[in-house]
Amino acid sequence: MKKIAVIIILGFFTNCALCQHLNKDSLQNLLHSTKEDTAKIRLYYKLAIELSKEDLPAAEKYCQLVGTLSRKINYKQGIRDYYSQLSNILSLKGEFDEALKNDLEAVDFAKSSKDSIELARTLFNVAITYQRMEDIENSVAYTEQARDIILRNHSHLYEGEIYNLLQRLYFFMHQYSRAVQNGRIAVAALEKADDNNNLQYAYNNLGLNYIMIPKYDSAKYFLRKASEIAESSGETMIQITTKLNFALISLKLQQTDSVKIYAQNALALSRKLDAPEFVGLAQYGLAYYYLQKKEYAYAQRYADSVIAIAMKYNMRDLKQKIYVVLSGLNYALQDVSKGIYYFNQYELLSDSILNESIARNTIQSEKKYETQRKETQILQQQAALKQKALVNYFLIAGIAALILVSLLGYRNYRNRQRLQQAKIDELETEKHLTATEAVLKGEEQERTRLAKDLHDGLGGMLSGIKYSLSNMKGNLIMTPDNAQAFERSMDMLDSSIKEMRRVAHNMMPEVLVKYGLDAALKEFCGEINRSGVIRANYHSLALNEVAIEQTTSVTVYRIVQELVNNVIKHAAASSVIVQVQYSQSDKLLTVTVEDDGKGFDMASLKDAHGIGWSNIKSRVDFLKGKIDVQTGEGKGTSVLIEIVV
Repeated sequence: MKKIAVIIILGFFTNCALCQHLNKDSLQNLLHSTKEDTAKIRLYYKLAIELSKEDLPAAEKYCQLVGTLSRKINYKQGIRDYYSQLSNILSLKGEFDEALKNDLEAVDFAKSSKDSIELARTLFNVAITYQRMEDIENSVAYTEQARDIILRNHSHLYEGEIYNLLQRLYFFMHQYSRAVQNGRIAVAALEKADDNNNLQYAYNNLGLNYIMIPKYDSAKYFLRKASEIAESSGETMIQITTKLNFALISLKLQQTDSVKIYAQNALALSRKLDAPEFVGLAQYGLAYYYLQKKEYAYAQRYADSVIAIAMKYNMRDLKQKIYVVLSGLNYALQDVSKGIYYFNQYELLSDSILNESIARNTIQSEKKYETQRKETQILQQQAALKQKALVNYFLIAGIAALILVSLLGYRNYRNRQRLQQAKIDELETEKHLTATEAVLKGEEQERTRLAKDLHDGLGGMLSGIKYSLSNMKGNLIMTPDNAQAFERSMDMLDSSIKEMRRVAHNMMPEVLVKYGLDAALKEFCGEINRSGVIRANYHSLALNEVAIEQTTSVTVYRIVQELVNNVIKHAAASSVIVQVQYSQSDKLLTVTVEDDGKGFDMASLKDAHGIGWSNIKSRVDFLKGKIDVQTGEGKGTSVLIEIVV
């Protein structure tokens, strides 16, 4: 239930204030008697808004009329409203590429108008469209641009909405601490503006992010505030989501009875709102509750209802959740074949979602590199045109200066070649670093997701199986041999759970995210020591004097991890020393990994094709660092890495 509910305003902001509300028939009647001026533009705009609720093609037609007439009489406010409403209509139609193209045109128009606040608004609309396209990286980038403009101009307009969107984006990237920081700013801005409508969404988002940290008291505080506003304003959706989030807290705290209360309340409201997704989530909570209470008939009834909703509306996240419950339920009912079947369905769906995520990221990367390639071709074509123009000019200059001009032209040509080659080399380096960054970020995101799925999904399943087997034991009569075999199976299940948790921890150490690089490296070396494979000594100096960005911390951690693993596999060493030092004056982070092993010939390193050394070099290049290796046969190995932070 980790993604039970998160709500945010995703509407497109406009500056056109409607003085009164008229239905579409009245508005269309007024068109015949209105002159071709700003009043008619406002009528077109109101019709576009009204029709967007029921007839999107007609709404788009009137929106186009807004743009055409506004350009004809040079009415800038009408052009702005045209861009905003057209983006909203295109997004409702699911045409996100066209919506993005329109939003970027609006940005260019705002720049030409030299209106900073208008530019911030259009940049924010671009960010919202990217968020709908699930391109979180670009959405964050454009939101940050809009925020910077707002701060530079000391304007509080849209500030709360911008920080609330940043809160949501960082939630999707699992950067919950940064999400909380932006959520607190959003709440403060919206409280100051007395904007209760947006404030209830910001409170709800902030409560969910506090659940993920986890800080349950803070989460409850903000969820209550969201619920109070929603109940007074009659906002049913927020009432539902806050109750589902309270159910999530109760589940995490093992307060099973509270799960039932909140889920039942959410279910009643969801049915009233006719919101099938929320109905399914609430029934999922009740199925989980009755499974824990061993009231299997009720658990089966709610689980069947959830499956029906998930299948009807193709809600894959909901399918994943209920497959786990159904597997545990059938194991509890001693129907092992069905238990295995539903667990296999869970794994197949998880693999499918993972493959789609990888494919989507690949397509985005291909689009990015295709754009860079086209830009390079344009630059080359422009350079070729300039060269031809210069040649024509020199020919017109006359025969008398032909030799001199030819020499100068040749020299200029050679200089341009060198400059172009230098630019090409620079672009190749940037492309390589960008590709490396994309790969490393994708790798860490997948590690994090897989670690989370292992711990929360498979770990919960194995624990459920153990619980079910323990309950079965008391109801079975077994021979001493069978009892001994049963106990051995339980011990093997315990070992499997421990091994799964160890693998999940290695994929993305929780201590690295919570406490930083120093604590993570110290724990890593401690784990090596406790394993008895090799003696690992860790020393750090002045690391507490610098706040290292999380991407850098993860990359440095992976470098050290790879180097130490190489020592264990290849060096035949008895001990390894890991030293990390930060120099405040030079802003330099120094990492040293040294062992007393057998060493190797440096010449062999140049011919190394193993993925381990390639990963280390790629990560160091990504951080724009330097690496130095000192070794020799029988002399051990010392690797020194320097990174400017």
